[in-house]
Amino acid sequence: MAEKIGFIGLGIMGRPMARNLMGAGYELVVYNRSPEKARELADEGAAAAGSPREVAESCGTVITMLPDSPEVEEVLAGEGGVFEGLREGSLVVDMSTISPVVTRELAEEARKRGASMLDAPVSGGEPGAVGGTLSIMVGGEEGDFERARPLLDVLGGTVTHVGEVGAGQVVKACNQVVVALTIEAVSEALVLGSKAGVDPAKVLDVLSGGLAGNKVMEAKREHFLGHDFEPGFKVELHHKDLGIALATGREYGVPLPVTAIVDQMLEESKAKGRGGRDHSALLALLEEGARHEIGTGE
Repeated sequence: MAEKIGFIGLGIMGRPMARNLMGAGYELVVYNRSPEKARELADEGAAAAGSPREVAESCGTVITMLPDSPEVEEVLAGEGGVFEGLREGSLVVDMSTISPVVTRELAEEARKRGASMLDAPVSGGEPGAVGGTLSIMVGGEEGDFERARPLLDVLGGTVTHVGEVGAGQVVKACNQVVVALTIEAVSEALVLGSKAGVDPAKVLDVLSGGLAGNKVMEAKREHFLGHDFEPGFKVELHHKDLGIALATGREYGVPLPVTAIVDQMLEESKAKGRGGRDHSALLALLEEGARHEIGTGE
C-alpha cells in the first residue's frame, strides 16, 4: 500500500488531481472549505478531515491546490492550519499559483517547524488535471523534489525541477504571461480575419501549420469557434496570475509592457461580468471593439 497523502483544495483542478492519486493507489486524506466536495471523494474511498491541521496530523506529505496567496496562507499558517499539525520531516507541496514572496515566507515557516516545502504550480488547465498530463514546475531542495517525484509523475506529463523555493512560482508567472498574450494575439487574428471575410476555422488551420502555431490554438480551438466559454481556467484567475507576474517584474526591475495591457483587458472582462468564464473569453472583448462576432459575417 502506498503512503497516505493529504490533499487540500478540491476545486476544478484539485478534484481530478486527487482522483488520479487515488487511482494510482495512494490513500488520501482530503479537506475542502466546501465540505460536500470532500464528501464526494470520501464516497470514492478517501478519508475526509475536519481541518487542514487534521490532514497534516494524519499524513507525512500534504498537497495544497488553492486559488491564491491568501487562501494558501490561511490553510497553511492560519488557526487550525497545516503548520499546527506538521510532523518532524513532513513535506508540504503547494501546487497553487501564488506570489513567490509568499511562497518563500511559508517555506521558511515550515523549515522552523522541522518540515520542508516545495512550490509546484501547474499548467494545463482542467484537461491536464483530468488526464494527468499537467506541466509541473517545481521549486525547492533537490531531495524534497525527489521525494515528491512519484506523486508529481502521477499528476503531470512534464515535471521539472526549476530551482530553489519560489522558482516554481516565477516560472509559472512566465508561463501565464505567454498564455495570456497568446490568447489575446489569437483572438486579434480571428477577429481581423473573420471581419475581412475569412472563415475563422480556416484561419486557425493555416496558422497552426506555420511558425504561428501554438498550444493555445490547439487547446482552445472549439472555445474560440463555438464561443464556448465554460471555464477550464477562469478569467479572474488568469487576471490574478498576471498580477503576480507584474509584481514579480517590479521586484526584479523587469518591464512587462504588453503583459500590463492584457492584464487590463482581463480587468475589463471581469468588469463586464466575464470573470467566471474561460480565459479564451478575451475573444469577446475584441469582438465588441470590432463590432463583429467571428463566423457570423456581422
